[in-house]
Amino acid sequence: MRRIGRVLHITPNKKAVIKAEMIPRVDETVLDEEQRPIGTVFEIIGPVASPYITVDVKLKDSQNIVNTLLYVSPSSKHKKRSRRRK
Repeated sequence: MRRIGRVLHITPNKKAVIKAEMIPRVDETVLDEEQRPIGTVFEIIGPVASPYITVDVKLKDSQNIVNTLLYVSPSSKHKKRSRRRK
């Protein structure tokens, strides 16, 4: 698990805005501190020097995650494939 940052606020269309500590890939699963799924990475916005991440939140009461740290768990489709040598 890798920490991506702290939730700043929730938009009206249930997207969490996070100040990025590290840049995840789009569609990676986002987890809270207890490793419960929160949603998926929707997009990365802002300047390269200090980007923000938007997360598509799947919780009913999304306001509860404001000011909490979130983490990513890489999805299986982004894993590296190994090549066999001949």
